[in-house]
Parts: sequence; structure tokens; C-alpha cells
Amino acid sequence: MKLKIFLEIIIISLFAIRAQAQPDKTEKYSNTSLSFETRTADLVFRMTLDEKISQLGNRAPAIPRLGILEYDWWNESLHGVARAGIATVFPQAIGMAATFDTGMMKQVADIISDEARAKHHEFQRNKDYSRYTGLTFWSPNINIFRDPRWGRGHETYGEDPYLTGQMGMQFVKGLQGDDSKYLKVVATAKHFAVHNGPEPSRHTFNAVPNTRDLWETYLPAFENLMVDAKAYSIMSAYNRVDGESSSASWMLLEDILRKQWNFDGYVVSDCGAIRDIYKFHEIVNSFEEAAAIGVRRGCDLNCGGIYQRSLKKAVKLGLIDEGEIDLSVSRLMLAKMKLGMFDPTEIVPYAQIPFEKVDCKDHDEMALKMARKSMTLLKNDGILPLDRSKIKKIVVIGPNADNIRALRANYNGTASNPVTVINGIIKFVGSDIEVIFHKGPPIAKDENNKFTSLSENALADVKTADVAIYVGGLDAYWEGEEKKKRKPVEGFLSGDRTKIELPEVQLNALEAMNKTGTPVVFVMLSGSAIALNGLEKELKAVLAAWYPGQRGGDAVADVLFGNYNPAGRLPVTFYSSTDELPEFEDYNMRAGKGFTYRYYTGEALYPFGHGLSYTKFEYSDLKINKTTINHNDEIKVSVKLKNIGKLDGEEVVQLYIKDVKSDKWMAIKQLRKFDRIALKKGEEKTIKFKLEANEDLRYYDSKKRSYMVESGDFEIQIGASSEDIRLRGIVRVEK
Repeated sequence: MKLKIFLEIIIISLFAIRAQAQPDKTEKYSNTSLSFETRTADLVFRMTLDEKISQLGNRAPAIPRLGILEYDWWNESLHGVARAGIATVFPQAIGMAATFDTGMMKQVADIISDEARAKHHEFQRNKDYSRYTGLTFWSPNINIFRDPRWGRGHETYGEDPYLTGQMGMQFVKGLQGDDSKYLKVVATAKHFAVHNGPEPSRHTFNAVPNTRDLWETYLPAFENLMVDAKAYSIMSAYNRVDGESSSASWMLLEDILRKQWNFDGYVVSDCGAIRDIYKFHEIVNSFEEAAAIGVRRGCDLNCGGIYQRSLKKAVKLGLIDEGEIDLSVSRLMLAKMKLGMFDPTEIVPYAQIPFEKVDCKDHDEMALKMARKSMTLLKNDGILPLDRSKIKKIVVIGPNADNIRALRANYNGTASNPVTVINGIIKFVGSDIEVIFHKGPPIAKDENNKFTSLSENALADVKTADVAIYVGGLDAYWEGEEKKKRKPVEGFLSGDRTKIELPEVQLNALEAMNKTGTPVVFVMLSGSAIALNGLEKELKAVLAAWYPGQRGGDAVADVLFGNYNPAGRLPVTFYSSTDELPEFEDYNMRAGKGFTYRYYTGEALYPFGHGLSYTKFEYSDLKINKTTINHNDEIKVSVKLKNIGKLDGEEVVQLYIKDVKSDKWMAIKQLRKFDRIALKKGEEKTIKFKLEANEDLRYYDSKKRSYMVESGDFEIQIGASSEDIRLRGIVRVEK
């Protein structure tokens, strides 16, 4: 017995010495002249099974003898570096989508990754390896915003697969950089796949889309990001798809992602999703089986601790082979290699970005530019832009007028000097105009709200003002990610909305303000579509400001007073009421009257792509180079655009495709191209688009399991929104 104890002490001591040893710089994994793949293979070969398993959770411990530092894979950068202190806060994703400006999106993402790199290396210098200090970012969220009730919809780029793909690709490219050897950071497209509410059932829900909806609505943006933009990581969803956990789906992770799309990066689970395989989906009978099936089906990294706690036993039980664990570990170590984590900082170009870049003046100015570009004018009876020479008194009322939370949304950083709407207005008008502010009633009524109507003093000020500005809507407290402990409030449930109408307390406030006879402008801060119960007919103007980021107040003031001519466009349909919506849990895009502009057969309050300007644009001279094409042809389309108004401005020219007649069910129309164009007053430009028949006219054939182009007539529509079509032309696809 004494000998056995002695031997155990010797073995433990040897392991301790091995763990504390310094990495051998002569080994292959340390040799920077070798390929990352060769170095990774050598590194993983030297790891013990316990060491390998230790690296498969988001919180991965150090392995000093191999030069592996402690690392947490969890970081966020949805619209700025998040949860890591001071950083530039850009408009929420839905607001950036409203810009319809892919060039600006890439610039913003490049700034975010500059700040990410600068912060990471500062954390490293301070030996801070905690969460939100790494270079692997779980952004962007490219789920399709199918239903406006979904609380997380504002994290996305809206309801359209094409717009989502185009904006998402530029975001990924800006994050990951363009160096031929190193990744700037890793971008993670999420949540794969068919994940867009409801929040309360996300851990148990089984999404069962038909095959065409899967390939025509839910997967295209992911294909854009993984195949075209080369995002190096993808996050699985909580829910099941066709009965399989998204985190252990042969169809999603092996067939589509690895085989069809040739993805060679790594897959990470949403946080707790591996646990859900056993605990909520009840697909397997133990955590060991959940861990084994997760790795075997291609989920390399677990956000959570199930892999680290259960895989060793799973190996002993024969549920998984060590070689399968090697594959996942290799993918993760290769990602770290590509980020330069095993190389001297002096040879990694992105490691030279100075910390002074964080929250610098140039980045603050870009936050203002992006906020301006996101401003979407939904209605204007001529009151905007406000004429300062005719105004002596303005009353500003509303729960979002001085609400920083409504600027920053969720998954946000901390702005050093956020500008709320009331502060932006006061700063803009200076001492020339009297500005009176009343907060008024809250966003929504719950048990903590005592005052739910406008005071007599507030209404008296409205009556004597030249114009009243109501700043309302929602914020990320009311719409957002799963909020289990939140008490139900009328219109809201666990982060989702059960009604899309503006909360009653706000409708009442607006109605009371309208009755005074003073013109009312509604500035709406929200991340989703809001119905107004007919009040939109009485309001003089409605401005959708989204969640506009740290310079949001300045951007709103610039638009209200004409210092900036708005050109944002709706990335979602604004429905007239909740009654227009199908059942929330129905993933069939044609359910009820249909989800999104592509299938909705009702009359929208404000259609997808809608947005007004202070100037006017004329469309003319549509030219299509071919009227008869085959399935593989390229089509060149051009149109002239002229600013015929009195102000310089921007227009978002939108190209939609409509299958004129089909014996199959088809989308009503689909956005296939867009371009945001700046024109001075009187200026004219020719806008050119190139269409690929096998890409832009396709549908998914469920029987043949591939994309096809139907023969027949297709209408090319050019316009200022999905409903405001200015020019049309027909092309015929021959058999």
C-alpha cells in the first residue's frame, strides 16, 4: 500500500512538473516558418486527452508547458466592442441595416475590429484573460427577422435574406481583415439555423420549416457569410430543426455546412445549447451522450461546461473516440494560430494597433455618420425640416428623450459621452429657441408605474409651443433576449412582444398632445416595427431613429432641423396591427397572410424599403440588355436617377424580381440589388446593376434538392421601396 501511494505521488509530481514547464521553442508548433496547419497538428499531438478536453469549453485553462494561455472564447461586437468597458457604440444592427449602405457597414466593422485588437493586447499586457477580452467575436446575428414580435429582432439586419447577406458579408470582412496570413479577429455568424423566436420556448422548440423556406429564407445569408465572406466561425442555435438539435444536427453541421459549403472553420454552441440536447430536447439520456453527440456531429466548442465535465467519461463509455475530439481541438487551435496567438506580437500586423484608437475622435464621428444614415423618415406632412426662424418654443416629451438605454440597445459597449435626443436638440438650437422637456409617462405600464398620463403642466406647455416632439417607442428592457424572471406585462412576454402596437400609455400621450392643436412629431426609438392604431394619420411626421448609438441625439437633431437629409430605409415591414400577423410559432413563410414583404398579402402600414427624403428623385430610362435569356445568362440593367428637388440628398435605388406566372408557389417579389446614391440638387446619374440568372431568378426545387431557374417571364422592378415601384421591364427565361 505504501509503495502504491509513493508511486501515485511520483506520477502526480511528474504531471505537475510537465504542466509548469515552459514551451520548447524548437518544436514545430513554435516554428513560425511552418504552416499554421503543420504547427497545429504538432501542438495537438503533444496534448493529453485531459488537456484536449479542457480546451473545448468557452472558458479554456492555460497549458503552460505548450505555451497555451488561459482564454475565454466568448466576446461580443454586435455594434461595437461590447461588455469590455469604454468603446465606440454604433447604432444597433437593425439601424445599420436601415442605411442600406454596405460600404459604411464595412468601415464600421473595421473600426470595431481596430478597437477589439487594441483592447485585447491591452488586456494581455495586464494579464487579464477574463471573458470579453479575446479575439473571437460572436457576431453578427443574421437570423431572419421573420416576425416583429421577436424580442431579439433588433440584433439582426431585418427580414430580407438578400439585404441580410449583403450587410452581413461586409461586417464579417471588416471584422476579419484582409491580411493574407492572419485574421484580425474571428467573426461568428449566428444562430444556425431557423432561429427567430419565440424566446420563452427557444430551449425546447422544434422548428419545422418546409424545404423551400429553409433554403430560400433561412439559409441564404448564412451561405453568403460562410462561403463568400469566409466567416471563420458559426454559432449553432438552441432550438431543434426537423427534430435534430441545431448543435448536433447532421443536416446542418455536417451535410450543409461542411460538405456542401466546404466550411473549414469551427462551430460553437449557443450558451447552454449542449445541455439542452439532454435536459430540454430529451434527444439523449445523459450529459455524456449530449457531449459526445455534440462533438461527433460537428459542434467543436461548447459555450458552457458540459464538454469539459462529461467528455472524459464519454470516451470511457465508448460514446466517442479520441480522434473525434482531436478534430475539434485542432480546429480551435488553428483559429488561435491564425489570430497570431502563438506568434511574437511584432510579426502580427494587427497587434500593432495602439490602444489610443479606442473611443477616438474619428470613431466618434463615424458613429454620428452611421446614426445619420440610419434615420428613416416614415411620414412628413411638410413640417420637417423644422424652420428655426419660425420657432420660438419647442416642447419635448417622452420616455426615450433622455434614455441612454434606448441609444445603446443590447450587446453593447459603454459610450464615454452618449448624446440623448433631448441633449442633441438643446445643443443644436442653442439659446435661439426655448426647449422645455417633460419625461411624461413610461414606455409601458407595469406594477412600478404610478403616473401613466401626461400632466396638466406638460399639456399646457404643448398648447403654447410652436411644435411638440414626442420621443417614445421601446428600449432593450422591453424587447430583447430571453427574460425568464420578468413579470408579464400587457403586450410583452419574456423579451418578446405579444402585441406590436405602441404601448397604450404612449398612445394616450400622443392622442392628448394631438388634441391640443399643436403639430406633433413622433421620434420613434425602437428595434422593430410598431403599429400606431391610426394615430399616424394625425401625426405631422414620424421618424424611425432605431437604437442609434452614442451620437443618436445629434443625428436626430440634425434630421429634425435639416442639417442632414434622411435616406434610411425600412429593413422590416411595418404592419398595421397584430391581427395581421400569422401564428408566431409557425415557420412557414406563407402562413396566414404571410410573413415579411416577400409573402405578406395585406396592406402594410409602411412597406419594406420605405423611407422619405427632403428632396425628390426622378427615375427614368430603364434599360435591360437582354429580353430573352437562358438559365445561366448575365443580365445588365441600368436606370437614370435625377435629383429634381431643392436639396442635396441620397436615394436608395432598389431592384426587385417578380416571377410573373408560375405553377409553383413563389415569393410575391424579392429584393435582388440595391444602391445608395448621393446626388446634388439637379444632378443625374446612371445606376447600373448586374444580375445572374442562376442566382437572382432561382428557387429551390425540393424534389431535385438544388436551386433551379423556372422558364417564363420575370419582371424587373426598380423603385424607392417594395411598394413604390417606378419602372418595370420583362425578361423571358427560355427552356
